[in-house]
Amino acid sequence: MEQEEGRPYSRRLILALITVATFLNPFTGTAINLALPSIGAEFAADAATLAWVSSAYLLASVIFLLPGGRLGDSRGRVTVFMAGTIIYAAGALLTILTPTIGMLLLFRFLQGIGGAMIYANSVALITYLYPPGERGYAIGLNTTAVYAGLSLGPFLGGALTQFLGWRSIFIVTALLAVPVLLYAGKFPAFLNDRHRERFDVPGLVLSSALIFCLFLGLASATTPTGMVLLAAALVLGVVFYLVERRHPNPLLPVSLLTSNRVFAASNAAALINYSATYAIAFLLSLYLQYIRGYEPVAAGTLLLVQPIVQVFVAPLSGRLADRMQPGQIASVGMAISAVGLFCLSMLDATTSVGAIFALLVLLGVGVGLFSSPNTTAIMASVEMRFCGSASAMTAMMRSLGMMLSMGAVLVVFAVIMGSTAVTPTIFPEFLRSLHLIFLAFGILSAFGVVLSLLRNRLR
Repeated sequence: MEQEEGRPYSRRLILALITVATFLNPFTGTAINLALPSIGAEFAADAATLAWVSSAYLLASVIFLLPGGRLGDSRGRVTVFMAGTIIYAAGALLTILTPTIGMLLLFRFLQGIGGAMIYANSVALITYLYPPGERGYAIGLNTTAVYAGLSLGPFLGGALTQFLGWRSIFIVTALLAVPVLLYAGKFPAFLNDRHRERFDVPGLVLSSALIFCLFLGLASATTPTGMVLLAAALVLGVVFYLVERRHPNPLLPVSLLTSNRVFAASNAAALINYSATYAIAFLLSLYLQYIRGYEPVAAGTLLLVQPIVQVFVAPLSGRLADRMQPGQIASVGMAISAVGLFCLSMLDATTSVGAIFALLVLLGVGVGLFSSPNTTAIMASVEMRFCGSASAMTAMMRSLGMMLSMGAVLVVFAVIMGSTAVTPTIFPEFLRSLHLIFLAFGILSAFGVVLSLLRNRLR
Protein backbone atom coordinates (compact mmCIF):
# COMPACT_ATOMS: atom_id res chain seq x y z
CA MET A 1 0.00 0.00 0.00
CA GLU A 2 1.47 3.35 -1.09
CA GLN A 3 1.00 6.69 0.66
CA GLU A 4 0.21 10.11 -0.76
CA GLU A 5 0.10 12.93 1.80
CA GLY A 6 -1.17 10.51 4.41
CA ARG A 7 -3.77 8.97 2.11
CA PRO A 8 -3.15 5.32 1.27
CA TYR A 9 -3.66 3.96 -2.21
CA SER A 10 -3.03 0.62 -3.85
CA ARG A 11 -1.03 0.49 -7.08
CA ARG A 12 -2.44 -2.96 -7.78
CA LEU A 13 -6.03 -1.73 -7.44
CA ILE A 14 -5.38 1.22 -9.75
CA LEU A 15 -3.64 -1.00 -12.28
CA ALA A 16 -6.61 -3.37 -12.09
CA LEU A 17 -9.08 -0.52 -12.75
CA ILE A 18 -7.05 0.74 -15.70
CA THR A 19 -6.83 -2.82 -16.95
CA VAL A 20 -10.60 -3.39 -16.77
CA ALA A 21 -11.22 -0.22 -18.78
CA THR A 22 -8.56 -1.29 -21.28
CA PHE A 23 -10.35 -4.63 -21.58
CA LEU A 24 -13.57 -3.03 -22.91
CA ASN A 25 -12.44 -2.23 -26.45
CA PRO A 26 -10.92 -5.57 -27.52
CA PHE A 27 -13.74 -7.49 -25.86
CA THR A 28 -16.48 -5.58 -27.68
CA GLY A 29 -14.51 -5.50 -30.92
CA THR A 30 -13.97 -9.24 -31.16
CA ALA A 31 -17.37 -10.13 -29.71
CA ILE A 32 -19.16 -8.05 -32.34
CA ASN A 33 -17.26 -9.88 -35.10
CA LEU A 34 -19.15 -13.07 -34.22
CA ALA A 35 -22.43 -11.13 -34.31
CA LEU A 36 -21.92 -9.66 -37.79
CA PRO A 37 -23.86 -12.34 -39.69
CA SER A 38 -26.81 -11.87 -37.28
CA ILE A 39 -26.60 -8.08 -37.62
CA GLY A 40 -26.41 -8.44 -41.39
CA ALA A 41 -29.49 -10.67 -41.41
CA GLU A 42 -31.49 -8.32 -39.17
CA PHE A 43 -30.67 -5.17 -41.13
CA ALA A 44 -30.16 -6.77 -44.59
CA ALA A 45 -26.64 -5.34 -44.70
CA ASP A 46 -23.95 -6.34 -47.21
CA ALA A 47 -20.36 -7.30 -46.31
CA ALA A 48 -18.97 -3.80 -46.87
CA THR A 49 -21.59 -2.27 -44.55
CA LEU A 50 -20.88 -4.89 -41.90
CA ALA A 51 -17.20 -3.95 -42.03
CA TRP A 52 -18.28 -0.43 -40.99
CA VAL A 53 -19.60 -1.79 -37.67
CA SER A 54 -15.94 -2.16 -36.66
CA SER A 55 -14.63 0.67 -38.81
CA ALA A 56 -16.92 3.36 -37.36
CA TYR A 57 -15.44 2.72 -33.92
CA LEU A 58 -11.89 2.75 -35.26
CA LEU A 59 -12.47 5.97 -37.19
CA ALA A 60 -13.62 7.78 -34.04
CA SER A 61 -10.70 6.33 -32.07
CA VAL A 62 -8.10 7.58 -34.52
CA ILE A 63 -9.65 11.05 -34.66
CA PHE A 64 -9.90 11.54 -30.90
CA LEU A 65 -6.81 9.74 -29.54
CA LEU A 66 -4.38 12.64 -29.86
CA PRO A 67 -6.92 15.18 -28.54
CA GLY A 68 -7.65 12.75 -25.69
CA GLY A 69 -3.96 12.62 -24.80
CA ARG A 70 -3.55 16.40 -24.87
CA LEU A 71 -6.70 16.86 -22.79
CA GLY A 72 -5.27 14.38 -20.28
CA ASP A 73 -2.10 16.47 -19.97
CA SER A 74 -3.99 19.74 -19.54
CA ARG A 75 -7.20 18.74 -17.74
CA GLY A 76 -6.03 15.70 -15.78
CA ARG A 77 -5.44 12.16 -17.02
CA VAL A 78 -7.76 10.53 -14.49
CA THR A 79 -10.54 13.02 -15.29
CA VAL A 80 -10.33 12.34 -19.03
CA PHE A 81 -9.90 8.58 -18.46
CA MET A 82 -13.10 8.41 -16.39
CA ALA A 83 -15.02 10.65 -18.80
CA GLY A 84 -14.06 8.28 -21.59
CA THR A 85 -15.35 5.32 -19.58
CA ILE A 86 -18.71 7.07 -19.12
CA ILE A 87 -19.00 7.88 -22.84
CA TYR A 88 -18.05 4.32 -23.77
CA ALA A 89 -20.70 2.85 -21.46
CA ALA A 90 -23.32 5.34 -22.73
CA GLY A 91 -22.58 4.33 -26.33
CA ALA A 92 -23.04 0.68 -25.37
CA LEU A 93 -26.41 1.35 -23.72
CA LEU A 94 -27.65 3.34 -26.73
CA THR A 95 -26.57 0.54 -29.08
CA ILE A 96 -28.92 -1.85 -27.27
CA LEU A 97 -31.86 0.28 -28.44
CA THR A 98 -30.74 0.92 -32.02
CA PRO A 99 -33.49 0.37 -34.62
CA THR A 100 -31.38 0.71 -37.80
CA ILE A 101 -27.90 -0.09 -39.09
CA GLY A 102 -27.25 3.65 -39.45
CA MET A 103 -27.94 4.27 -35.76
CA LEU A 104 -25.75 1.30 -34.86
CA LEU A 105 -22.84 2.86 -36.75
CA LEU A 106 -23.47 6.22 -35.04
CA PHE A 107 -23.40 4.70 -31.56
CA ARG A 108 -20.30 2.70 -32.41
CA PHE A 109 -18.69 6.02 -33.38
CA LEU A 110 -19.69 7.41 -29.96
CA GLN A 111 -18.06 4.42 -28.29
CA GLY A 112 -14.93 5.15 -30.29
CA ILE A 113 -14.74 8.64 -28.78
CA GLY A 114 -14.94 7.19 -25.28
CA GLY A 115 -12.43 4.48 -26.11
CA ALA A 116 -9.97 7.08 -27.40
CA MET A 117 -10.16 9.01 -24.13
CA ILE A 118 -9.47 5.80 -22.20
CA TYR A 119 -6.59 4.47 -24.28
CA ALA A 120 -4.86 7.80 -24.82
CA ASN A 121 -4.25 8.02 -21.07
CA SER A 122 -3.99 4.42 -19.83
CA VAL A 123 -0.31 3.80 -20.60
CA ALA A 124 0.61 7.28 -19.33
CA LEU A 125 -1.12 6.52 -16.02
CA ILE A 126 0.80 3.24 -15.71
CA THR A 127 4.07 4.97 -16.62
CA TYR A 128 3.60 7.51 -13.82
CA LEU A 129 2.46 4.83 -11.40
CA TYR A 130 5.37 2.37 -11.86
CA PRO A 131 9.15 3.00 -11.88
CA PRO A 132 11.28 1.82 -14.85
CA GLY A 133 12.32 -1.48 -13.26
CA GLU A 134 8.68 -2.55 -12.87
CA ARG A 135 7.08 -0.66 -15.73
CA GLY A 136 7.57 -3.28 -18.43
CA TYR A 137 5.80 -5.88 -16.35
CA ALA A 138 2.92 -3.50 -15.53
CA ILE A 139 2.55 -2.59 -19.21
CA GLY A 140 2.67 -6.31 -19.98
CA LEU A 141 -0.23 -6.94 -17.60
CA ASN A 142 -2.19 -4.11 -19.19
CA THR A 143 -1.47 -5.58 -22.61
CA THR A 144 -2.67 -8.91 -21.24
CA ALA A 145 -6.04 -7.26 -20.61
CA VAL A 146 -6.23 -6.51 -24.31
CA TYR A 147 -5.56 -10.14 -25.13
CA ALA A 148 -7.98 -11.32 -22.44
CA GLY A 149 -10.63 -9.22 -24.18
CA LEU A 150 -9.64 -10.77 -27.48
CA SER A 151 -9.84 -14.20 -25.86
CA LEU A 152 -13.23 -13.88 -24.21
CA GLY A 153 -14.74 -11.76 -26.98
CA PRO A 154 -15.14 -14.45 -29.65
CA PHE A 155 -16.40 -17.12 -27.26
CA LEU A 156 -18.79 -14.92 -25.24
CA GLY A 157 -19.76 -12.95 -28.35
CA GLY A 158 -20.73 -16.15 -30.13
CA ALA A 159 -22.58 -17.52 -27.09
CA LEU A 160 -24.39 -14.25 -26.35
CA THR A 161 -25.36 -13.81 -30.00
CA GLN A 162 -26.60 -17.37 -30.38
CA PHE A 163 -28.61 -17.55 -27.14
CA LEU A 164 -29.49 -13.95 -26.19
CA GLY A 165 -29.08 -11.94 -29.39
CA TRP A 166 -26.28 -9.62 -30.48
CA ARG A 167 -27.52 -6.68 -28.36
CA SER A 168 -26.62 -8.59 -25.18
CA ILE A 169 -22.93 -7.99 -26.02
CA PHE A 170 -23.38 -4.31 -25.26
CA ILE A 171 -25.22 -4.99 -22.01
CA VAL A 172 -22.12 -6.87 -20.81
CA THR A 173 -19.90 -3.99 -21.99
CA ALA A 174 -21.89 -1.43 -20.00
CA LEU A 175 -21.77 -3.60 -16.86
CA LEU A 176 -17.98 -3.95 -17.10
CA ALA A 177 -17.61 -0.15 -16.87
CA VAL A 178 -19.44 0.00 -13.52
CA PRO A 179 -16.56 -1.03 -11.18
CA VAL A 180 -14.17 1.39 -12.91
CA LEU A 181 -16.53 4.29 -12.22
CA LEU A 182 -17.36 3.18 -8.68
CA TYR A 183 -13.69 3.21 -7.65
CA ALA A 184 -12.73 6.42 -9.44
CA GLY A 185 -11.98 8.05 -6.09
CA LYS A 186 -9.20 5.55 -5.38
CA PHE A 187 -6.84 7.17 -7.90
CA PRO A 188 -4.17 9.31 -6.14
CA ALA A 189 -4.14 13.02 -6.93
CA PHE A 190 -0.65 13.01 -8.48
CA LEU A 191 -1.97 10.92 -11.38
CA ASN A 192 -4.37 13.75 -12.19
CA ASP A 193 -1.82 16.56 -12.40
CA ARG A 194 -2.90 19.34 -14.75
CA HIS A 195 -0.76 21.56 -16.91
CA ARG A 196 -3.05 24.23 -18.29
CA GLU A 197 -2.20 25.05 -21.89
CA ARG A 198 -3.86 26.32 -25.03
CA PHE A 199 -5.62 23.50 -26.86
CA ASP A 200 -4.64 22.94 -30.50
CA VAL A 201 -8.01 23.57 -32.18
CA PRO A 202 -6.54 23.99 -35.72
CA GLY A 203 -4.73 20.68 -35.27
CA LEU A 204 -7.94 18.94 -34.19
CA VAL A 205 -9.87 20.28 -37.21
CA LEU A 206 -7.13 19.42 -39.69
CA SER A 207 -6.44 15.96 -38.25
CA SER A 208 -10.16 15.10 -38.21
CA ALA A 209 -10.56 16.14 -41.84
CA LEU A 210 -7.38 14.27 -42.78
CA ILE A 211 -8.50 11.02 -41.14
CA PHE A 212 -12.02 11.23 -42.61
CA CYS A 213 -10.64 11.77 -46.11
CA LEU A 214 -8.05 9.02 -45.70
CA PHE A 215 -10.43 6.37 -44.45
CA LEU A 216 -13.34 7.23 -46.75
CA GLY A 217 -10.88 7.42 -49.61
CA LEU A 218 -9.58 3.95 -48.81
CA ALA A 219 -13.11 2.60 -48.53
CA SER A 220 -13.94 3.91 -52.03
CA ALA A 221 -10.48 3.78 -53.58
CA THR A 222 -11.78 2.18 -56.77
CA THR A 223 -13.96 5.20 -57.62
CA PRO A 224 -13.12 8.74 -58.78
CA THR A 225 -14.50 10.05 -55.49
CA GLY A 226 -12.10 7.82 -53.60
CA MET A 227 -9.15 9.14 -55.58
CA VAL A 228 -10.20 12.73 -54.84
CA LEU A 229 -10.52 11.96 -51.13
CA LEU A 230 -7.07 10.33 -51.00
CA ALA A 231 -5.55 13.32 -52.79
CA ALA A 232 -7.28 15.63 -50.30
CA ALA A 233 -5.87 13.53 -47.44
CA LEU A 234 -2.36 13.97 -48.84
CA VAL A 235 -2.76 17.75 -49.04
CA LEU A 236 -4.29 17.91 -45.56
CA GLY A 237 -1.42 15.82 -44.23
CA VAL A 238 1.14 18.33 -45.48
CA VAL A 239 -0.84 21.28 -44.08
CA PHE A 240 -1.33 19.49 -40.74
CA TYR A 241 2.39 18.81 -40.42
CA LEU A 242 3.30 22.45 -41.15
CA VAL A 243 0.72 23.74 -38.63
CA GLU A 244 1.84 21.32 -35.93
CA ARG A 245 5.49 22.32 -36.33
CA ARG A 246 4.60 25.90 -35.42
CA HIS A 247 2.08 25.27 -32.63
CA PRO A 248 3.46 25.59 -29.05
CA ASN A 249 1.31 22.69 -27.81
CA PRO A 250 0.64 20.50 -30.87
CA LEU A 251 -1.67 17.49 -30.95
CA LEU A 252 0.99 15.55 -32.85
CA PRO A 253 4.39 15.50 -31.06
CA VAL A 254 6.30 16.48 -34.20
CA SER A 255 9.47 17.29 -32.26
CA LEU A 256 9.54 13.77 -30.81
CA LEU A 257 9.08 12.18 -34.22
CA THR A 258 11.78 14.27 -35.90
CA SER A 259 14.38 14.28 -33.12
CA ASN A 260 13.87 10.84 -31.54
CA ARG A 261 14.47 8.14 -34.15
CA VAL A 262 13.85 5.23 -31.78
CA PHE A 263 10.48 6.72 -30.84
CA ALA A 264 9.56 7.28 -34.50
CA ALA A 265 10.68 3.82 -35.66
CA SER A 266 8.96 2.06 -32.74
CA ASN A 267 5.68 3.83 -33.49
CA ALA A 268 6.03 2.96 -37.17
CA ALA A 269 6.57 -0.69 -36.20
CA ALA A 270 3.41 -0.59 -34.07
CA LEU A 271 1.45 0.90 -36.98
CA ILE A 272 2.62 -1.89 -39.29
CA ASN A 273 1.92 -4.64 -36.77
CA TYR A 274 -1.67 -3.57 -36.09
CA SER A 275 -2.31 -2.86 -39.78
CA ALA A 276 -1.28 -6.42 -40.61
CA THR A 277 -2.96 -8.31 -37.75
CA TYR A 278 -6.12 -6.52 -36.61
CA ALA A 279 -8.44 -7.79 -39.36
CA ILE A 280 -7.50 -11.45 -38.76
CA ALA A 281 -10.36 -12.09 -36.31
CA PHE A 282 -12.87 -10.29 -38.56
CA LEU A 283 -11.86 -12.27 -41.64
CA LEU A 284 -11.63 -15.64 -39.93
CA SER A 285 -15.01 -15.18 -38.21
CA LEU A 286 -16.61 -14.71 -41.63
CA TYR A 287 -14.57 -17.59 -43.12
CA LEU A 288 -15.57 -20.02 -40.38
CA GLN A 289 -19.26 -19.13 -40.45
CA TYR A 290 -19.76 -18.66 -44.20
CA ILE A 291 -17.29 -21.08 -45.78
CA ARG A 292 -17.10 -23.75 -43.08
CA GLY A 293 -20.68 -23.44 -41.80
CA TYR A 294 -19.76 -23.04 -38.12
CA GLU A 295 -22.29 -21.77 -35.60
CA PRO A 296 -21.24 -18.54 -33.82
CA VAL A 297 -20.28 -20.39 -30.61
CA ALA A 298 -18.11 -22.92 -32.46
CA ALA A 299 -16.42 -20.21 -34.53
CA GLY A 300 -15.85 -18.10 -31.42
CA THR A 301 -14.37 -21.05 -29.53
CA LEU A 302 -11.81 -21.72 -32.25
CA LEU A 303 -10.92 -18.03 -32.47
CA LEU A 304 -10.15 -18.11 -28.73
CA VAL A 305 -6.86 -19.82 -29.50
CA GLN A 306 -4.83 -16.82 -30.69
CA PRO A 307 -5.73 -14.35 -27.91
CA ILE A 308 -5.41 -17.02 -25.20
CA VAL A 309 -1.84 -17.63 -26.34
CA GLN A 310 -1.28 -13.86 -26.29
CA VAL A 311 -2.58 -13.69 -22.70
CA PHE A 312 0.22 -16.02 -21.59
CA VAL A 313 2.96 -14.61 -23.81
CA ALA A 314 2.41 -10.86 -23.16
CA PRO A 315 3.39 -10.79 -19.44
CA LEU A 316 6.44 -12.93 -20.17
CA SER A 317 7.54 -10.64 -23.00
CA GLY A 318 6.92 -7.65 -20.69
CA ARG A 319 9.27 -9.15 -18.08
CA LEU A 320 11.86 -9.87 -20.78
CA ALA A 321 11.59 -6.23 -21.92
CA ASP A 322 12.69 -5.14 -18.41
CA ARG A 323 15.86 -7.23 -18.76
CA MET A 324 16.69 -7.31 -22.48
CA GLN A 325 16.58 -5.02 -25.51
CA PRO A 326 12.81 -4.70 -26.09
CA GLY A 327 13.27 -3.93 -29.79
CA GLN A 328 14.88 -7.30 -30.42
CA ILE A 329 12.04 -9.17 -28.73
CA ALA A 330 9.48 -7.18 -30.73
CA SER A 331 11.31 -7.95 -33.99
CA VAL A 332 11.16 -11.69 -33.33
CA GLY A 333 7.44 -11.39 -32.61
CA MET A 334 6.72 -9.58 -35.86
CA ALA A 335 8.71 -12.15 -37.85
CA ILE A 336 6.62 -14.97 -36.37
CA SER A 337 3.42 -13.06 -37.25
CA ALA A 338 4.61 -12.66 -40.84
CA VAL A 339 5.04 -16.43 -41.19
CA GLY A 340 1.52 -17.00 -39.83
CA LEU A 341 -0.01 -14.48 -42.23
CA PHE A 342 1.70 -16.02 -45.26
CA CYS A 343 0.28 -19.39 -44.22
CA LEU A 344 -3.22 -17.92 -43.83
CA SER A 345 -3.03 -16.68 -47.42
CA MET A 346 -3.33 -20.33 -48.47
CA LEU A 347 -6.61 -21.08 -46.67
CA ASP A 348 -9.26 -22.91 -48.67
CA ALA A 349 -12.60 -24.59 -48.03
CA THR A 350 -10.90 -27.84 -46.96
CA THR A 351 -8.12 -26.56 -44.70
CA SER A 352 -8.06 -28.79 -41.61
CA VAL A 353 -9.13 -27.46 -38.22
CA GLY A 354 -5.77 -28.62 -36.86
CA ALA A 355 -3.91 -26.42 -39.34
CA ILE A 356 -6.07 -23.41 -38.47
CA PHE A 357 -5.50 -24.10 -34.76
CA ALA A 358 -1.71 -24.25 -35.27
CA LEU A 359 -1.69 -20.99 -37.24
CA LEU A 360 -3.70 -19.23 -34.53
CA VAL A 361 -1.15 -20.42 -31.94
CA LEU A 362 1.69 -19.14 -34.11
CA LEU A 363 0.04 -15.75 -34.54
CA GLY A 364 -0.69 -15.57 -30.81
CA VAL A 365 2.99 -16.07 -30.01
CA GLY A 366 4.04 -13.49 -32.60
CA VAL A 367 1.66 -10.73 -31.53
CA GLY A 368 2.26 -11.47 -27.84
CA LEU A 369 6.02 -11.13 -28.26
CA PHE A 370 5.68 -7.87 -30.18
CA SER A 371 3.20 -5.65 -28.33
CA SER A 372 4.46 -5.31 -24.74
CA PRO A 373 8.18 -4.91 -25.60
CA ASN A 374 7.40 -2.44 -28.38
CA THR A 375 5.29 -0.30 -26.04
CA THR A 376 8.03 -0.48 -23.41
CA ALA A 377 10.57 0.66 -26.02
CA ILE A 378 8.37 3.63 -26.94
CA MET A 379 7.86 4.79 -23.35
CA ALA A 380 11.55 4.27 -22.47
CA SER A 381 12.68 6.41 -25.41
CA VAL A 382 11.11 9.65 -24.11
CA GLU A 383 11.51 11.87 -21.06
CA MET A 384 8.82 11.69 -18.39
CA ARG A 385 7.45 15.10 -19.36
CA PHE A 386 6.58 13.67 -22.79
CA CYS A 387 5.00 10.43 -21.56
CA GLY A 388 1.44 11.74 -22.03
CA SER A 389 2.13 12.52 -25.68
CA ALA A 390 3.97 9.22 -26.07
CA SER A 391 1.04 7.28 -24.56
CA ALA A 392 -1.44 8.99 -26.89
CA MET A 393 0.86 8.42 -29.85
CA THR A 394 1.15 4.73 -29.01
CA ALA A 395 -2.62 4.39 -28.84
CA MET A 396 -2.90 6.42 -32.04
CA MET A 397 -0.65 4.00 -33.93
CA ARG A 398 -2.69 1.07 -32.64
CA SER A 399 -6.03 2.53 -33.72
CA LEU A 400 -4.70 3.94 -36.99
CA GLY A 401 -3.26 0.52 -37.78
CA MET A 402 -6.60 -1.09 -36.98
CA MET A 403 -8.37 1.44 -39.19
CA LEU A 404 -5.99 0.84 -42.08
CA SER A 405 -6.38 -2.92 -41.62
CA MET A 406 -10.15 -2.66 -41.95
CA GLY A 407 -9.74 -0.11 -44.75
CA ALA A 408 -7.72 -2.65 -46.73
CA VAL A 409 -10.49 -5.19 -46.19
CA LEU A 410 -13.10 -2.71 -47.44
CA VAL A 411 -11.09 -2.00 -50.57
CA VAL A 412 -10.52 -5.66 -51.45
CA PHE A 413 -14.13 -6.61 -50.71
CA ALA A 414 -15.37 -3.73 -52.87
CA VAL A 415 -13.09 -4.65 -55.79
CA ILE A 416 -13.60 -8.42 -55.77
CA MET A 417 -17.04 -8.91 -54.21
CA GLY A 418 -18.81 -5.61 -54.85
CA SER A 419 -21.79 -4.71 -52.66
CA THR A 420 -23.42 -8.13 -52.86
CA ALA A 421 -24.35 -9.90 -49.63
CA VAL A 422 -22.18 -12.93 -48.82
CA THR A 423 -24.02 -15.93 -50.28
CA PRO A 424 -22.80 -19.31 -51.57
CA THR A 425 -22.72 -17.95 -55.11
CA ILE A 426 -19.84 -15.60 -54.28
CA PHE A 427 -17.93 -17.85 -51.88
CA PRO A 428 -15.10 -18.26 -54.46
CA GLU A 429 -14.73 -14.47 -54.64
CA PHE A 430 -14.76 -14.29 -50.85
CA LEU A 431 -11.93 -16.83 -50.61
CA ARG A 432 -9.96 -14.96 -53.27
CA SER A 433 -10.37 -11.79 -51.20
CA LEU A 434 -9.01 -13.58 -48.12
CA HIS A 435 -5.98 -14.87 -50.01
CA LEU A 436 -5.08 -11.44 -51.32
CA ILE A 437 -5.58 -9.67 -47.98
CA PHE A 438 -3.53 -12.14 -45.94
CA LEU A 439 -0.75 -12.16 -48.54
CA ALA A 440 -0.57 -8.36 -48.45
CA PHE A 441 -0.53 -8.40 -44.65
CA GLY A 442 2.30 -10.95 -44.66
CA ILE A 443 4.41 -8.79 -46.98
CA LEU A 444 3.72 -5.74 -44.81
CA SER A 445 4.83 -7.63 -41.68
CA ALA A 446 8.04 -8.75 -43.39
CA PHE A 447 8.84 -5.10 -44.11
CA GLY A 448 8.01 -4.32 -40.48
CA VAL A 449 10.60 -6.83 -39.28
CA VAL A 450 13.30 -4.95 -41.20
CA LEU A 451 12.19 -1.62 -39.74
CA SER A 452 11.97 -3.06 -36.22
CA LEU A 453 15.51 -4.44 -36.45
CA LEU A 454 16.91 -1.18 -37.80
CA ARG A 455 15.49 0.87 -34.89
CA ASN A 456 17.72 -1.11 -32.51
CA ARG A 457 20.70 0.65 -34.13
CA LEU A 458 19.18 4.13 -33.90
CA ARG A 459 20.22 6.40 -31.05
